[in-house]
Amino acid sequence: MAGSITRTRCGRSTRLCPGAALGRLPSLGGMTYRLSRLMSAATASYGVYALAQPRHLGSALAESRKEQARYDVLARTYGARDLATSALGVLGRSERTVRAAMLLRIAGDLSDAAILSRETSDPAVRQKVLAVTLGWASLNALALLVDSRRAKR
Repeated sequence: MAGSITRTRCGRSTRLCPGAALGRLPSLGGMTYRLSRLMSAATASYGVYALAQPRHLGSALAESRKEQARYDVLARTYGARDLATSALGVLGRSERTVRAAMLLRIAGDLSDAAILSRETSDPAVRQKVLAVTLGWASLNALALLVDSRRAKR
C-alpha cells in the first residue's frame, strides 16, 4: 500500500519506517550520528571560508604581509581537506563512514595543533592556535562519543 508505514530494517534495528512500502529507506542511514553530522556541517562551513578567504590563517599567525601570504596555500589545503572530510561525515550512508570521517577530522585537528603551534614564537598566538584546534578536536570527539553511545542502544 503506497504511503503506508511498514516494518523494515532502518539503520541498525528493525522498526517502523515511513515509505518502506515503496522500497525507500530513510536517507542518510536514518540520520544516525546526528551530532557528528552537525559537526561535519560546521567544519564544511569553515572549509568554504578557508577557500574564499585564505588570508585569515596568515593574519592570525603572522604580522608581516609577506609572512601572511605564505599561509594562503595551507589555508586552501585545509579548506579542501575539510570539505572532503565533511562530505563523508554529512552524506555518509553508514555509521562506519561517518565514524571514519570524524576520526579523520579529529586527527586533522590534532595535527594542525602540533604543526601550527610551532609556527609562532608569540605565546599568545600559540595559545589561540591551540585553543581553536584542540577545541574543535574535543568537540568532534565528544560528538562522536555521544553518537556512538546512542547507536549502541
